Amino acid sequence: MKLVTTSVVRGSHQGESHGGVYLLDLESQAVSQKLDWNTAAIDWQGRGWDRGLRGIAFDGDVVYVAASDELFAYRPDFSLIGSWRNAYLRHCHEIAVHERRLYLTSTAFDTVLGFDLDAHEFSWALHLAVHQFQFKGNVFDPRLADGPLPLNKLHLNNVHSTQGGLYVTGLKTGGMLLYNGERVQMSVELPPGTHNAQPFRDGVLFNDTEADALRYTGRGEGREDRALKVPRYPADALLNIDLDQSKVARPGFARGLCVISDTVVAGGSSPSTISVYDLKANTRLLSVNLTMDVRNAIHGLAVWPYD
Repeated sequence: MKLVTTSVVRGSHQGESHGGVYLLDLESQAVSQKLDWNTAAIDWQGRGWDRGLRGIAFDGDVVYVAASDELFAYRPDFSLIGSWRNAYLRHCHEIAVHERRLYLTSTAFDTVLGFDLDAHEFSWALHLAVHQFQFKGNVFDPRLADGPLPLNKLHLNNVHSTQGGLYVTGLKTGGMLLYNGERVQMSVELPPGTHNAQPFRDGVLFNDTEADALRYTGRGEGREDRALKVPRYPADALLNIDLDQSKVARPGFARGLCVISDTVVAGGSSPSTISVYDLKANTRLLSVNLTMDVRNAIHGLAVWPYD
């Protein structure tokens, strides 16, 4: 089995790589880099912003990878098929495919965009906001110029789609929201700073980023709670601590998550490390480090469906 991951290099300089795409063979623990993201056409102001590559999703033999403001399509050998932009796609984080639509979190606009996988266009969008202490969802057409302003009030960073609706999480949503096609409601409250939250079994699986841990909380009979710490490294083993101009890169930052089976999941952390966890045994099975550069953080993570 292989995993595919993207990375963001925070605090990198123009002309340097600021992320890439990697394949990890879990059996041999060998890592191969498939893309090196070093374009100069990015915004260099604050946090990770335009740097690096973000969410990963699949549609048949097409691999979709999101950058900050552009969606790319590749063949499984990572030869480029095409790319698409939209005025409401900015500071994208995670993406997800459900039926014939690909959903993208547009963090700057507090919006989830819908990309039609057959027409190859952004044709649907959901703007989320808080009104009188309640979450509201407004559906709009991203092909028109009457959408929301880029206020980034909720910092949406994850979307997970099922037959029951869209699950959306942000750093400032207070938990995982569910849009069922008519209204937005709180599905489950979560700690601040959460990434990659998604329904799993009878509970929720997520990265508790502020606690440097991957967590699963069940809600059924015989409730199961797991909190597995991400790997930590000696301070003298870390590289480029003094080069982080953004001042936000730090070791132990937990982000990137995918399900391997009903009991085994994989998660990412910084400096870029992928770990596999057995929830039932409450243990970390293995960890593979890509680099000790503390600026280099895992972003997207998925099971590779090819080969």
